[in-house]
Amino acid sequence: MEAAATREQYVEMGVGNAKYALNIRDIHEIIKMQTVTEIPNSKPYVKGVINLRGKIVPIVSLRYLFHLPEEESTKASRIVVVNHREDTVGVIVDQVNKVITFSEIQPPPDRVGTLNGAFFAGIGFTPAGLVGILKLDQLLVR
Repeated sequence: MEAAATREQYVEMGVGNAKYALNIRDIHEIIKMQTVTEIPNSKPYVKGVINLRGKIVPIVSLRYLFHLPEEESTKASRIVVVNHREDTVGVIVDQVNKVITFSEIQPPPDRVGTLNGAFFAGIGFTPAGLVGILKLDQLLVR
């Protein structure tokens, strides 16, 4: 990939044993876990909504989307609030690790483990290993 793309910053987060990243431009803010109000008859991956300073924000579980068992939130759990199209959406992750840049980004394979490769914009290389770069359009549109 061209050098300009590798200077982009990403926020690395953990879900289960895997590391994922979102482009920092897509992130509105990162907040501590809070009580999520369930919505009857919503999609199974939508955990509910929160009130974020007067704005109602839907909350999505990455664990559910990635076919992982749901777990109780911990002190490290976070809601990553992203700007997606015209909306603000919260994504629950097990932890937020750090802001990173990648030395190299490869296109994703058709499948990443049990996940559809369309969820990923690419695979980033770091000294600590590979990080799946998430594609919000594929992840949040269902």
